[in-house]
Amino acid sequence: MTDQHGELEVALERVIEAARAHLAAVRAGDGRVDDDDVWQAYVELNNASYDYDQRLLAAHGEVTPWDVDSIDPDEADERFGGGDPTAGADDPHPTILSVRQRRDFRVPSVTALIRAAEVARREGTPQEDDPAPVEGVGEAVLELLQSGDGSLSALDVPELEPLDGVVMVSEVAEPVDLEAFDDDDPVGPFQPGAEDRLVGRLDEHPFLELDGENEAVGRAG
Repeated sequence: MTDQHGELEVALERVIEAARAHLAAVRAGDGRVDDDDVWQAYVELNNASYDYDQRLLAAHGEVTPWDVDSIDPDEADERFGGGDPTAGADDPHPTILSVRQRRDFRVPSVTALIRAAEVARREGTPQEDDPAPVEGVGEAVLELLQSGDGSLSALDVPELEPLDGVVMVSEVAEPVDLEAFDDDDPVGPFQPGAEDRLVGRLDEHPFLELDGENEAVGRAG
């Protein structure tokens, strides 16, 4: 039992040392994305925490609040992008993926939607300039997209009621050439090519209130 307690103390010290090393790596990384030293320190801290948790359970039947699993450093590097970032750049069979998304909306109040778009336009216009009025529902939606992050999440506003939507992921032979289509062409850029292969389809349904509770209804195809 004494040896078991001693091993537990050693395991705890490893957690403390790993936590300090992780903090030092994070500080040195200064917010860099995919910093290798931060990742290695994270793995060390994770595995030290897992080892201590297991020894605490064996010695006293207790556990820590850390819900972690052991990480194989070599396996993790392969899965999460370790190694040479240029590996595979000369792949003779590169893959191009196309993600096509559609979501429909109901406009409960055209006036309210245009007012929301005008507020967004005013916020994005220099104070010394007068923003142009928003004319029509379509222009209002475009303004909300442009003033947001450009994705459909920018349209998650009370002035729009979401209806069904669909996302399709396909492997395509060639990337889209926007110059090949007129600006007012509603079909061309979204038309699948003859050699495109549909990988999967995700049907999106809005949140529905059922029996007093909000439940999301979705299906992945």
